[in-house]
Amino acid sequence: MSSTTISDQAGATGVGTAARVIQPAWVRIMHWINAAAMIAMILSGWQIYNASPLFDFQFQRNITLGGWLGGGLLWHFAAMWVLVINGMLYVVLGFATGRFRRKLWPISPRGVLTDLGKAISFRLSHADLSVYNYVQRLLYVGILLVGVLIVLSGLSMWKPVQFQALTALFGGYDTARYVHFGSMTAICAFLIVHILLALLVPKSLRAMIIGR
Repeated sequence: MSSTTISDQAGATGVGTAARVIQPAWVRIMHWINAAAMIAMILSGWQIYNASPLFDFQFQRNITLGGWLGGGLLWHFAAMWVLVINGMLYVVLGFATGRFRRKLWPISPRGVLTDLGKAISFRLSHADLSVYNYVQRLLYVGILLVGVLIVLSGLSMWKPVQFQALTALFGGYDTARYVHFGSMTAICAFLIVHILLALLVPKSLRAMIIGR
């Protein structure tokens, strides 16, 4: 019997949240692998960006990874394989176990607006961490879609000849760079919100470490 099933049965029988497995082991392991790989990709990506900036600014050298363009590329590609493989496994397991269906569906505009209003006024309940509110569902689905976009735009930049159809779909190499940068910005914004919520609701961080 999976830990997810145990969690659902515990909720159905009224067992307290302290005794329930909120985050199963596979979710916790993949979450932290994704987090480490994503941070490495972002910092190395900033190093690559600095070699050929899109905008009139550069990232501070002490917050980049790789030391120079070649080093940044090495880190970026190494982290890329970890992130893509781990991310694909996470998505497959999310669908196969029914976790995505239970956690992320349904999403309704009315529900999102209602929960967003409660969050702004600090009235949003976090009593049951096993149930995601509508804002969480929207953010998690959105970041999964952004993840697909950043991978595809990255592939079109990495191998523009081999993936010329994909590169053309983005409107060319230069446009793909802007899409890639915008996706990175969206992921950074998500990470900031994610970290702030973990600090505001410490038991959610505990659940992602020990499962309960």
